[in-house]
Amino acid sequence: MLQGIAAGTGAAVTSSLFPQRLLASPISSATPKRIVFFMQNQGFDPKTCIPEGMNTSGSLAKSKLPEPISALEPYKERLHIINGLHGLHTSPSHSAFFGALGGYRGSDGVPPSAPTIDYELSKVLPETLLPHLCIGMDSIENMKTKPTLATLSASGAGQPIFMHSNPNHLYQMLFGGISSGDIRLQHEARSTVMDKIEQLAAAKGRTLPMSDRQRYGQYVQGFKDVNGLRARLDTVSEHLQKFAPAVDERYTKPEFETDWHDCLLDLGISSLTSGITNTLTIGSGRGEIFGAWKGLGIEEQGHNLGHMEQPDNPIWIKIRQYNSRMLVRIMEKLESVPEGSGTMMDNTLIVYTSNNADKQHTNGANWPVMLLGDMGGAFKTGCFTQLDGKRPINALYTSLLRAAGQNCDRFNMDEKMAGKFDDSTGPLKEVLV
Repeated sequence: MLQGIAAGTGAAVTSSLFPQRLLASPISSATPKRIVFFMQNQGFDPKTCIPEGMNTSGSLAKSKLPEPISALEPYKERLHIINGLHGLHTSPSHSAFFGALGGYRGSDGVPPSAPTIDYELSKVLPETLLPHLCIGMDSIENMKTKPTLATLSASGAGQPIFMHSNPNHLYQMLFGGISSGDIRLQHEARSTVMDKIEQLAAAKGRTLPMSDRQRYGQYVQGFKDVNGLRARLDTVSEHLQKFAPAVDERYTKPEFETDWHDCLLDLGISSLTSGITNTLTIGSGRGEIFGAWKGLGIEEQGHNLGHMEQPDNPIWIKIRQYNSRMLVRIMEKLESVPEGSGTMMDNTLIVYTSNNADKQHTNGANWPVMLLGDMGGAFKTGCFTQLDGKRPINALYTSLLRAAGQNCDRFNMDEKMAGKFDDSTGPLKEVLV
C-alpha cells in the first residue's frame, strides 16, 4: 500500500509549485479550465444514451433522453453524445485498462506504454497543488483490501498512477491538516510515519544494486512528493476549510459500497471546487471487471454484470442512472462556484465513457462517449454526433488537448498506426466549435 501511495502520488504531484498557485486565479494569465473523466466499466451500450429514433447527427433539443441517463434531461443543452469512434487498436476484451485513456493496446497486467490523456491534460492546464487526482469505486471488500490500484491512468511508459479507493485515506491526504479529533491525530501520525519512511528509504536505497536503484528511487521520490504535498496543503488550510466535505458515519461505518462511492465523489468534487486539482479521473469499477452496487438494490456484482445486455435491463438502468446523478452533482457543485464572469462549470468539461468501449468482450469497434460542458466555449453542446467508425478515440483526445491550448495533430499514434486505424488527422471537427 505504501508503494502504491508513493508511486501514485509521485506521478501526479509537481514539486515546484507554490501555495499561491492553488487557484487558477489572477496570478496566472491562463484561463482557468478543468476536466473530469468518468469511466464506467463493463462497456457503454449506445442504446442506453442515444435518444430513440436518432440515427443521424442533430440537435437534442426536441428529443427525450433514454431512461438510463434521464437525470441529464435538464442539462441537454450542455450535453454532446458521440457515437461511432473506435478503439480497435486498444484490443479491449474485459477492459482496455491503460489503453482506454492512452489510446494504445492495453491488457490485464500489461504496464502502460505511454502517458494517458488525463495526465497529459493535467500538464497543460493551469497548475494546481495536485495536478491530477484519481479515485476508484469498487465493492467494499476490494476497496478495503486494495485502497490503491492502478489500471487506468499513467504518467508515462511503465509509470502507472494509482486511484484512491478508501475515502478515509484520501480525506486525510487532502484535508487532514484542517481536521480535529481522531482524524487530526491520524493525520499527524501518518505524517510522522511518512517522514520516517522517506528518510529510511533514501538511506537504504544507496545499498541496492544499480539495476534496482532507479526503480527504488521512484518510490523514494514518491514519499518526498507525498510529504511535500502535505506541507503545501497546510499552508492554505484557511482556504480549504471552506470546501472540505463533512465527515460522517459513511466514512467509518459504510452500510454499502455506494456509501464510499458517494464519499469519494464528494472528495473529488471538493478537490475541484477548492482548486486543489484541475484534472479528476473517476474509475467506477476501477478499470477492471469487478464492481458492486448493493446500495442500489443490486445483488449481482463483478464479472456477471458484463454478461448482461444493457438496454432495457433494470440492473444497468439503475447503475447508469446512479452515474448520471453523480454527473449532475458534479455540475451543480461547479455551477455554484463563481469564476470570472460565470461559474466553474463554464470552464469545465466532463467526459463520460467506459474503459471497455460498448460492451463486455468487445473488439472496440464502437466507443460511445458523452461530453458535458464546453470548457470555456471550446466544444459544441446540445447535440448528437454520429460518426462513421473510421476515427479512433485518439482523435477525441487530440481535440481535448487542442481545447486546452496544446497544438497537436495526433495523440499517442504514430504515422504507421494512424495509417491503419485513422482516416484523417487532427481533432474531431464535429466536436470543436
